[in-house]
Amino acid sequence: MLNVLKQEYKLPLGIVAVLFFKLIGDSLLTGELSQFTYIMITAVLFYAVMSAIFSVVRHSDALAIKLGDPYGTLILTLSVVLLEVIMVSSVMLTGESNPFLARDTMFAVVMAVLNGFVGITLLIGGMKYHTQTYNLDGIKAYLVAIIPLSLLCLVLPNFTSMDSLGNMSTSLTWTLVLASIALYAVFLFIQTRSHTDYFIDADNEDHHEHHGPLHSNIFHTIMLVSYLMVVILLAKSLAIPINDGITEMGAPAALGGLIVALIILAPEAVGAVKAAVTNQLQRAMNLFFGSVLATIALTVPAVLLISGVMNEPIQLGLAPAEMVLLGATLLMTSVSFSSGRTNSLNGATHLILFFAYIILMFD
Repeated sequence: MLNVLKQEYKLPLGIVAVLFFKLIGDSLLTGELSQFTYIMITAVLFYAVMSAIFSVVRHSDALAIKLGDPYGTLILTLSVVLLEVIMVSSVMLTGESNPFLARDTMFAVVMAVLNGFVGITLLIGGMKYHTQTYNLDGIKAYLVAIIPLSLLCLVLPNFTSMDSLGNMSTSLTWTLVLASIALYAVFLFIQTRSHTDYFIDADNEDHHEHHGPLHSNIFHTIMLVSYLMVVILLAKSLAIPINDGITEMGAPAALGGLIVALIILAPEAVGAVKAAVTNQLQRAMNLFFGSVLATIALTVPAVLLISGVMNEPIQLGLAPAEMVLLGATLLMTSVSFSSGRTNSLNGATHLILFFAYIILMFD
C-alpha cells in the first residue's frame, strides 16, 4: 500500500491543485497580479496538468501491456485524444469566442504528428537502422480513413453554403458528424476484430515500455479515470494563460491550437520515438496514425455538437495556403508509407513540411 501511495503521489497533488484553482486560482489568473506571481501560478498549473497527463499515459500503457495489441495502443490513443477534446472544448468556452480554434487544433495535430513527430521518428530510426519496416496493410488502413475525413472536415466546408455567421449548414454539420463516427466505428472493427494482424509487425514484435509495477486492470482503470478527471477540471484553468499569452505576444490565433496539440501529444510522442529507436516502428506508427484519425473522427463531432448546444460559432475550413500544406502532407505520407520500408530521407522531407507550417503560421 505504501508503495502505491509513493507511486501515485501526483494524484493527491492534482486534487489539491483542482481545489486551489477552482476556489481562488482562476480568480487570481483573471485578476490583477504581478508578472512574477502570474508566472509562478501558471507554472504550478502547468506542472499539475502535465503530471496528470503523463500519469494517464502511464496507466493506459499498463493496461496496454495487460491487454496486448491492438487494444493496447488503442487505449493509449483514445486516452490522449479524449484529453485533446477536453482541452479544445475548455479553450472554446473560455475567454473570447474563437470559431477557428477546433480547426486550428486539428490541423496542428495533423501537421505536428504526420510531419513533425513522424519526421523526427523516421529520421532518428533511419540514422540508426538505415531502413525500418512496418506492416503496410495497417498503414493503408489508417490512410484510407484519414485522407477522406481530413478533406471532408477541413477542406469541403470552404466550398459549401454558410449562414450569416459563417457556420456550415445543418445538413453538412450532421453529415460530418455521422460520417466521422461511422467511419471510425468501421475502422475500430477492422483494428480490433476482423484484421488485427494488420497492426502488428511480426518481424519486429511490439514491446510496450512501462515504468512502474503492474497492478490489476481495475486499479489501472480507476487511476486512469482519476487522472483524467484532474485534467478535465484543470483544463479550463490552463486555457486562461494560453489565451492571455497569445494575446500578450500578439501571436496568431493558430498558435493556440498548436500549443494544445503539443501539450496533449507530448507523452505519446516520447513513447513513439522510443519505440522507433528500439526498431518497433509499427508501434510508433500505430500511435501516430491512430492519434490523427481519432483526433479528426472524435473532435469534429464533439466540437460541432458543443457549438450547436452553446450557440458558439465554428468554422472548420482551412485557408488556401493551409489546404495546400494539408494536401502535400497527405500526398507525402502516402508516398513515404507505400512500400513497407522507410529511411531517413522520408523523415527529413516530413520535417521540411512541418517547418513550412510553422513559418506559414507567422507569415
